[in-house]
Amino acid sequence: MGELIMSAPVAGLTSKNKITAEDVTMLRREVFADGVVSRGEAEALFALDQTARDKCGEWAPFFVEAVTDYIVHQEKPEGYISQENADWLVRTISRDGMVDSRTELELLVHVLEEAKTSPGQLSAYALEQVAHAVIDGKGPLMLGGQLMPGLIARAEVDLLRRILYAYGGDGNIAISKAEAEVLFRINNQTAAAQNDPSWNDLFVKAIANYVMCSAGYEPPTREVALRHENFLDEAAPTLGGFFSRMVSGGFSAILEAYQSPGDVESDWEARNRAAEALARRAETIDADEAEWLAARIGGGQRPLRDNERALLTLIKQASPEIHPALKPLLDKVA
Repeated sequence: MGELIMSAPVAGLTSKNKITAEDVTMLRREVFADGVVSRGEAEALFALDQTARDKCGEWAPFFVEAVTDYIVHQEKPEGYISQENADWLVRTISRDGMVDSRTELELLVHVLEEAKTSPGQLSAYALEQVAHAVIDGKGPLMLGGQLMPGLIARAEVDLLRRILYAYGGDGNIAISKAEAEVLFRINNQTAAAQNDPSWNDLFVKAIANYVMCSAGYEPPTREVALRHENFLDEAAPTLGGFFSRMVSGGFSAILEAYQSPGDVESDWEARNRAAEALARRAETIDADEAEWLAARIGGGQRPLRDNERALLTLIKQASPEIHPALKPLLDKVA
């Protein structure tokens, strides 16, 4: 397949169906000997991962490190995942559109975390893997037998947050429409379940980030903007605490509320002051965004869910101009 798999030591590994700690030491020496992980070597490692059923604990970290090094750091320009490499990765780890190995899922997420930028569909593809597991009970998250289809547990929220924190999406640190679509689908399919409370926090912040930042304002990093806080616990029942800090001063207050006082950096303060006019434009939800959001909340034809009510309340308080398409829904929140 590649040059590594043609070597005698690796050929031996494929035949014995087992990878030991000593084998990983040998592979690490061969793969990183020249400081470059080639396409052939990456393909060879995939072949080993798929054929060896008995793998030591050292294998997964090595596999993820080596293949990430090829995808993110060896192809030019370094740190930028090309469309070709993104397509290659998805083809290599997919079986009927799904990742079926925990190691390969970890690779996908790690690649997103390490890249400076990547095609937007790569992040959406990673989110889809969690959606498959949460909604249908399919995919690598189900292998441990701990997943309950139709319900979002803390582990799944943590994985979703990790994917959304990743820098890549088309070089834009705002949540993309493709990502927001997946999150709404998960929310709709699990609405009747007793989801972990952290899901509501992540959902509200992510969708608000999409609809209010898509006009061009540069938001804080995803990690800051989506930092875990017990959003709904602090918001209810009187919009106190964190929620009131978000809604009291418009969009700039939302940015400040995402950060604790010790995390506000001077360069962000200067950048926010310089971009004040652009921020006012960005926080205004336009017709396309309003119609998109209204359609996904049911267009007013069903009762609002708790996290949807929190999202609409945030928008009502923070956005200076409300598009008429959202008015029927906003009239339902205090």
